[in-house]
Amino acid sequence: MRASHEDRDRVVDVLRVAAGDGRLTADELDERVERALTARTYGELAALTRDLPGARAAVPAPEPGKVLRIERYGANTVRDGNWVVPERIELRVTGGNVTLDFTEAVIALPSLQVDAVVTGGNLTLITRPGIVVNTDDVALAGGRVAVRESPESPEPPVPVLLNVNVSGSLVGGNIRVSPPKPSRRPLWGRGRQELT
Repeated sequence: MRASHEDRDRVVDVLRVAAGDGRLTADELDERVERALTARTYGELAALTRDLPGARAAVPAPEPGKVLRIERYGANTVRDGNWVVPERIELRVTGGNVTLDFTEAVIALPSLQVDAVVTGGNLTLITRPGIVVNTDDVALAGGRVAVRESPESPEPPVPVLLNVNVSGSLVGGNIRVSPPKPSRRPLWGRGRQELT
């Protein structure tokens, strides 16, 4: 959804308070304020305050849908970028792959229920700090559920933004939960040393 001047001003105020509290350096503040003033959508504004405590109310969240239905038979789909997380997702995957990437998702509700029936396919959930995934309610028959934690926990701990509960059945497929892949340095920059 498109952001208004008032939305941008509210985010700039949050950024200034965060800098005053010592959470942002002067350079970070300048960069984020510039990006806030040119932001066009709620998603762009939310990305600027995502790592700041108590900043969730600064960006009005778009109204989430009730149910997102995804059915894939021998096909793949990826939900990523600034998508709005609904209240519930109903998945039917047969011989295909579904990826739900939460790294830039707009989270408006505290919980998400995912009802999944996966047969010979894969469901991948890519999380970020503040997202907790529970897969205890998945019935397994010849499949595998793999939950990988982030190698390093953020300091200070991030409050829980979203509880994801996955339930349903898995037959001959996989459900993977993992943090985002770390950004890779370009090959030309590896091993370079400054000469003095």
